[in-house]
Amino acid sequence: MRILLTNDDGYHAPGFEVLEKIARQFSDDIWICAPSEEQSGAGHSLTLNRPVRLQQFAERRFAVTGTPTDSVMMALREVMDGPPDLVLSGVNRGANLGDDITYSGTVSAAIEGALAGIRSIALSQVYAREGMADTVPFGAALELGAKVIEPLLDAPFEPRTLVNVNFPPLPASEVKGIRVVRQGFHDYSRGSVVEGKDPRGYRYFWFGLHAIEHTLDHGTDLEAIDDGYVSVTPLQLDLTHHASLNAMAERFEG
Repeated sequence: MRILLTNDDGYHAPGFEVLEKIARQFSDDIWICAPSEEQSGAGHSLTLNRPVRLQQFAERRFAVTGTPTDSVMMALREVMDGPPDLVLSGVNRGANLGDDITYSGTVSAAIEGALAGIRSIALSQVYAREGMADTVPFGAALELGAKVIEPLLDAPFEPRTLVNVNFPPLPASEVKGIRVVRQGFHDYSRGSVVEGKDPRGYRYFWFGLHAIEHTLDHGTDLEAIDDGYVSVTPLQLDLTHHASLNAMAERFEG
């Protein structure tokens, strides 16, 4: 099995080492193509206003001066000598839950794989508190990653679908299990804008997020993580709200 690894935290991120350890439990045919620097929050963006450069570190190991989407596109079109059987994106430092997946470069890299018709899985490690930087523990992802991925290797994937996986902020021994759940939604008001002043006296703003709320819809990824379970969520790329099609079309009939 040929596996492409990518992420949004960057080629040198600690979670990327964890992802490679997970992937090598399934195959030695591993290809790596990831952003050269952190691209968290890049979403499914594509670099169009500057050139993208490719750096090779070793055989089958590359970094791209661009987004996670750029990385997957470069891997599939320029780097690899044939398509992979699987795209794994992560392991992200931090949660990709609920509506945050729309911002996520980790999930978007898997989206790009799904668009190419490749089985694609995004993996993220939730952490307990803000400000942990590179001290975020990846134990749950490292110990349970293969257990989560293995059943998905021969599971039926509909076209243009992918799977989003989040590991709870617990030691692997304390994780209660795995739940297949739907995407939840945050309280949009939880977002914060932190204002500061640079050394020259100019104001700047930094976007941040408050802790996840504890009033959670049943059967969602947010609830699963809050309850101490790994969340597994199948996602689809068809954003059409099919239930509205006929009613909206009637408004244009005359």
